[in-house]
Order: sequence, then C-alpha cells, then structure tokens
Amino acid sequence: MTVESTAARKPRRSSGTKRAAGAASAAKPAAATAQTQDAEPQLVQLLTPEGVRVDDAANAEFASFVADITTEDLRGLYRDMVLTRRFDGEATALQRQGELGLWASLLGQEAAQIGSGRALRSDDYVFPTYREHGVAWCRGVDPTNLLGMFRGVNHGGWDPNTNNFHLYTIVIGSQTLHATGYAMGVAKDGADSAVIAYFGDGASSQGDVMEAFNFSAVYNSPVVFFCQNNQWAISEPTERQMRVPLYQRASGFGFPGVRVDGNDVLACLAVTRWALDRARRGEGPTLVEAFTYRMGAHTTSDDPTKYRRDEETVAWEAKDPILRLKAHLLASGGADEAFFEELEAESETLGKRVREVVRAMPDPDTMAIFENVYADGHALVDEERAQFAAYLASFEEGH
Repeated sequence: MTVESTAARKPRRSSGTKRAAGAASAAKPAAATAQTQDAEPQLVQLLTPEGVRVDDAANAEFASFVADITTEDLRGLYRDMVLTRRFDGEATALQRQGELGLWASLLGQEAAQIGSGRALRSDDYVFPTYREHGVAWCRGVDPTNLLGMFRGVNHGGWDPNTNNFHLYTIVIGSQTLHATGYAMGVAKDGADSAVIAYFGDGASSQGDVMEAFNFSAVYNSPVVFFCQNNQWAISEPTERQMRVPLYQRASGFGFPGVRVDGNDVLACLAVTRWALDRARRGEGPTLVEAFTYRMGAHTTSDDPTKYRRDEETVAWEAKDPILRLKAHLLASGGADEAFFEELEAESETLGKRVREVVRAMPDPDTMAIFENVYADGHALVDEERAQFAAYLASFEEGH
C-alpha cells in the first residue's frame, strides 16, 4: 500500500519501547498479509495531499472500486465536503452565540464521512455517533434537523426509517452493538443490504465495541465498522489508548481490517465500497480505520490548545481533504473558477438558511416530559406534574 509520510506517527512521549504492530489483518481485499513487528502500518491512498492521483499497483484492487468515478462525480464529492463544512461552521458559530447548547464539529473529517457515505446504497442502514453530519448529508437528512437535539427542542429531528439513518447516539460505542444486531436481522431476512456503524478511536476502547466485533464475527453479520481515528479521544492521544494500529484489532476477532487515508475522499469511497460489497456477499464484517484528524475541538465545551501542540495541527492542515480534492480538480481541468464561485454562493445560501431555521425552532411543550412515562398513569407523576405546573405559573404571576 502507499504509505503517507506521517501515517506512522511517532509517540509524543517516549515509552522506551517500540510500538508492537502485531499481526496485521487484511489490507488487500484478497487475503490477510503478515506484518513484521516493526513494520509501518499500511495505508490505502488514492490521492496524495498535493492532489496527485496515486498510480500504485498495490492499490489496484481498491482502485477498481472507484474506476467508474467521473469528473462530475468528483465535483459532487467536492461539493458535499464544502457544504458539509459550511454547515458545521455555522453550527459552531450558533453555539457560540447561545443558540445551541453544544456542538460536536467534524472539521477535518469531511473526506472520511462523505467518501463512506456516498458508498452506501439506499437500502443500507447507518448507525452514527453524534458527529456524522457528513454522512447525514449523504443520506438526505436535512442538516437543520440535526440541530434540534443540540438546541434542546427534540430528541432527534428525523424518522430513522425514512433515510435508513439512525438517530445520533450519545452513549459512546453502544451503536456498534445496535448495528450488529440489526445486521444479524438483515442476514436472517435474506436481504443483500449492508449495515455500517460509525465510531471513533476513543470508542474503540469501550467493551461494547469489542462485544460487537465478537458477535458480528461469530454470526458472520453483514456490517462494516467504520472507525474515524481522529487521533484524540477528547484529550487522550491514540498512543495512550492502544499498542497496535487500530485496524489490526480485527484480526483477533477473525475478520479483515483496513487502514485508509481518512483525508482522501476517493480512497474512503473505494475502501467502503469494497467492505460493503464483502458484507453483501455474505463474507461478514470488516473494520475500516479512517486515519484522519480532528482539526477543531472535541465539542464546543473543549479547548484542544490545552493538550495538543500547534505544530501538529499545522502539519495536518497541509493534508486538508477539501484542499486536496480542489488541487486535483484544478490540475486535471475538472473544475474552473466559475464552479468554485458558484459553490461559494451556494454555501452562503445554506449558511443563511441554517441560521434562520434554528432561530425559528419552536420551544418544546414544557409539560411533555410527564407524558408517556407510564401506560396507565401514576399518582407520583401526577403530583410532580402539578408541582412543576405551579412552579411555571409562579413566573407568570410575577412571584
């Protein structure tokens, strides 16, 4: 595989020993390949940080999964990433203005989400975390619907079954179990659709994820585990979470794992298509590790300047997924300045709509919290409802 120069990152703190790579799982689609203990992790890359198309025989089988991608398709992927980033930026600004209680930014992870999201078929089912705004975009979920929960006006603003996109999951890692169970059901129904579960490097340390790996392997479930390794579990770096590259964990459960350049939208599209294709053919689960970087804070309540170095962020800025594809489009003649200007105007329109919709969201019924707690009602709930109603009325009375 093509290995980006910074793919095998040096630990920030010396441990006195080299990181044990262990037995690698399959990076090639055909079969697993053994790695020596000190070998660098393999990385699937089809587009370099400079926007140059990789012509590497080692990537041939993955590259075949994007052989049908046209220049128009590349422009579409670029548009997806630009508009997703604009929406994300507007949401961050709205939180800073007091319009949202919290926001989890995807800044820097657009390629991983758009590439994998566009690999899905309409009948595939997605189990996200709380950061998959780009995947939601690909599934046709109105981005403004994502904001209701963060504004505190609903528990999720969309019907999961309309777009086969589950509600955001706040509990870390639990969606991998949901995805595995759903995939087991898909297999029992005899369908050829696939399931994908998104999670982060931090969630990979949760027991739920390990249980999901085990059950999916034993039952040969048609599920893809898509891990966005953005290097930081809030303030905890990856080298303090694991001793082997994350994708190699799959081999211990008996299914393949692949590390892909998470800032390369073309490679993310190819690898996810390959993994989904395996699932649909009845070959079981796959772990995809999208090696990317969280350019912003974990959430708007976090301050990354307290725990990571500026030079690290600067180094990853040079691998920006949007700039990478833009460079490729310009160099190949796939887009001109008129295209980028039109897209900028479209992003402005999107930003304006997001601001207007959020500020117009109606407040929820303050008494709704007491409804549907018990099927037949309960005296204690009735008492609490009356107390809360009296409390609210006291404000109207000026007490």
